[in-house]
Amino acid sequence: MWGSWLNGFSAFLKLEKSLSPNSIEAYCRDVKKLDSFLEIHNLKITPLQVNPQHIKECLVYLNQVQLNEKSQARFISAIRTFFKYLLLENEIESNPAELIELPKISRKLPDILSIEEIETLIESIDLSEPTGERNKTIIELMYGCGLRVSELVNLKISEVKENSGFIKVVGKGNKERLIPISKTALKQYNRYKDLVRVHQNVFKGYEDFLFLNNRGKNLSRVMIFLMIKSLVEKAGIRKKISPHTFRHSFATHLVEGGADLRAVQEMLGHESILTTEIYTHLDQTFLRDTLLQFHPRSNK
Repeated sequence: MWGSWLNGFSAFLKLEKSLSPNSIEAYCRDVKKLDSFLEIHNLKITPLQVNPQHIKECLVYLNQVQLNEKSQARFISAIRTFFKYLLLENEIESNPAELIELPKISRKLPDILSIEEIETLIESIDLSEPTGERNKTIIELMYGCGLRVSELVNLKISEVKENSGFIKVVGKGNKERLIPISKTALKQYNRYKDLVRVHQNVFKGYEDFLFLNNRGKNLSRVMIFLMIKSLVEKAGIRKKISPHTFRHSFATHLVEGGADLRAVQEMLGHESILTTEIYTHLDQTFLRDTLLQFHPRSNK
């Protein structure tokens, strides 16, 4: 029923907001939730007739079907943006979602690896195996640069700027950012590139991808998950670890070391500093040790 408005909204998100296809699909999917709710309750109205009460009732319904807080917050954000678009198009006079409050989201601290566990994991990699140098390079880049797994599997050789010591990453929403690469990670990158990558058969069109599978194409996210699972078991680490764990560990160790939060935000590619602030909620033992070590009256 809302097809024509959704088509316009989709074009707006693409042209005006420069959102990725996945983000556009997610926004439109959330708007369709409101449309479906109204249809289920026999309220055959257009977006131009929606009022705040309709949105509140839809939220109650979504809560009843156990849509979690994070998904509810995303739904409200999408609905606000949709009606903001209609407002800009002069289709409506006010945004019915403007005063709808976002649910409070409990922010759970992500699991991280300690520096010692990172070292143990890297040392457990058998470099005599065909995939050894590649796997070590993957871990060094994920932990050394805080890469998302999608950024890692799509990393290009041309994006590693050895002279300047940076890598260029294309993150969420096709946004580019530069991340410093440590000497350790760069050394391992060169070792892999010169000793292993140069000898691999490459499928046409994949010449610039850094990490390749046996068919000469870039690795999949699943392959990275399986590789890490195997390494964690081999290293004897009893934590639930995923590729994202290395990104969390990267950020946490930087903040623990005194890094500026804005700099960490830039390296992670977070749009909002609020997302990065989760890494300030550090381990209580670390905070206690810091106080005991540095507070002038801690030893009185």
